[in-house]
Amino acid sequence: MTTIPVEHVLTLTARTEPAILVPGGPQGTRGYVQVTGGTFEGGKLTGTVAAGGADWFTVRPDGSLRVDVRLLLTCADDARILLAYQGLAVRCADGRLEIRVGAQFEAPAGPHEWLNSVQGVGHGRLVDGGVRYEMYALR
Repeated sequence: MTTIPVEHVLTLTARTEPAILVPGGPQGTRGYVQVTGGTFEGGKLTGTVAAGGADWFTVRPDGSLRVDVRLLLTCADDARILLAYQGLAVRCADGRLEIRVGAQFEAPAGPHEWLNSVQGVGHGRLVDGGVRYEMYALR
């Protein structure tokens, strides 16, 4: 088995509102979870998650969720970074929701522009009042 090298980029904790569901559509049940804020921290950047981001998810026939998230991060130096990620959320045998995503960043020129060439991967889970992700760069 091949091991894929990764480097930890950040840990992100977002506060969220309860999900709003739109059942019975042609693609299945759609849902929306609004982000109300949060924080992130990594070796090269720290800051806050802006209110107003969201996950527009789809409940699939097998009960898993296809997640589609857009967030705005504000770094401690006031740089703003767009974080977009998509992936799957599945229920584990113990009932926990496990979330696996592919992520991309859009950062302005300057100290955080290295993020523009990162293909991110993340692993998330629900926490009280929101969600927490560990995000990594594929190397």
